[in-house]
Amino acid sequence: MHMNLLFVHQNFPGQFKFLAPAVAAQGHTVVGMTMQKVAVEQWQGVKLVPYGVNRGTTPGVHPWVSDFETKVIRGEACFRAALKLKAQGFVPDAVIAHPGWGESLFIKEVWPQAKLGIYCEFFYHVQGADAGFDPEFSNYDVGDACRVHLKNLNNLLHFEIADAGISPTHWQASTFPEPFRSRITVVHDGIDTEAVAPNPQVSLTLSTQGNQQFTLTRQDEVITFVNRNLEPYRGYHIFMRALPEILRRRPNARVLIVGGSEVSYGAPPDPQRYGQRPWRQIFCDEVQPQIPAADWARVHFLGKVPYKYFIPLLQLSTVHVYLTYPFVLSWSLLEAMSAGCAIVASDTPPLHEAIHHGETGRLVDFFDVAGLANEVCTLLGDPAERQRLGVNARAFAQANYDLKTVCLPKQLAWVEGLVKSVKA
Repeated sequence: MHMNLLFVHQNFPGQFKFLAPAVAAQGHTVVGMTMQKVAVEQWQGVKLVPYGVNRGTTPGVHPWVSDFETKVIRGEACFRAALKLKAQGFVPDAVIAHPGWGESLFIKEVWPQAKLGIYCEFFYHVQGADAGFDPEFSNYDVGDACRVHLKNLNNLLHFEIADAGISPTHWQASTFPEPFRSRITVVHDGIDTEAVAPNPQVSLTLSTQGNQQFTLTRQDEVITFVNRNLEPYRGYHIFMRALPEILRRRPNARVLIVGGSEVSYGAPPDPQRYGQRPWRQIFCDEVQPQIPAADWARVHFLGKVPYKYFIPLLQLSTVHVYLTYPFVLSWSLLEAMSAGCAIVASDTPPLHEAIHHGETGRLVDFFDVAGLANEVCTLLGDPAERQRLGVNARAFAQANYDLKTVCLPKQLAWVEGLVKSVKA
């Protein structure tokens, strides 16, 4: 059965980086729509179709609906690009979209017969998830609940037109309401556990701020902390506040912090409270006075790291720390498990299906700074326990999240099921 498939993601391939090429490799016709400017027309067998918006959001629009307006603007851009694609003769059996930015809102106006499968990343809640979780940064506007409620307009409109959903974790799927929840299949995007594996011989050469180079191996004591961007949503403030105690108790430890200075998920810092500083600098400024200069020299901010250096970094890790609000689970956590890291993580719902306390890692209350420092230091002093947790973590990642043996076969079956319901 030959399939015509259209993938839609504003930053294609995004979460479809394994699935789209795998379908193309089976001989099917695969097109990927993206808002990114592309230098090539084909990528791993996928025809790339870029599109762009022709307007911005309306100045002065009501703040509760500004989010939805941006999604309508992107949805229109995708709609008009899809009309051109249709005029060229392309008719998809199924469209697989990440609906989070609104692109697929009007896709069935172009191809009403195509099945629509959506990537169900997160459904917003006023209580019980990320909103209001951290009282330190809670928004005191009583209307904020109304804004969060309206943020789900995009999700709710997709429920009317989508035929099926796919979600990477059970907890993320659980945030979606019935009756659509019953149409969501839980399959993770997949981790290449062959490529992301322990390497006892790994070494990595880094430069200090003074451009002095140093090389780390598995014989060094290395604490790793990874975010896309350093912000409270991923517990950056909690980790930084634990550093004075960790550095005091572990005089040979080096701390490698990966992440940019922008904002990925939460709100930017309030300029009235923090000035124009990014989150990264705010918490550096808070904790640095508590840390002697010689100890602070062992803390290394690496910025955004290319993937070819990111994997050696995980392989080097003596203890890896991962913290998150009740929100989307990061790939980096599962990659750390696959690399055999000994992990200390926040005891928040997204972690519970991957980190089992005392088995595949250690869990600590998200807000417990002293508890985090103690767990990290205890593990640093216990090689046998680190080895046990790392072996268990890797085995769990292989059994549950391996790309080739677990996730990709299930994803392909989901796609085929979507298309068969069209052709039946």
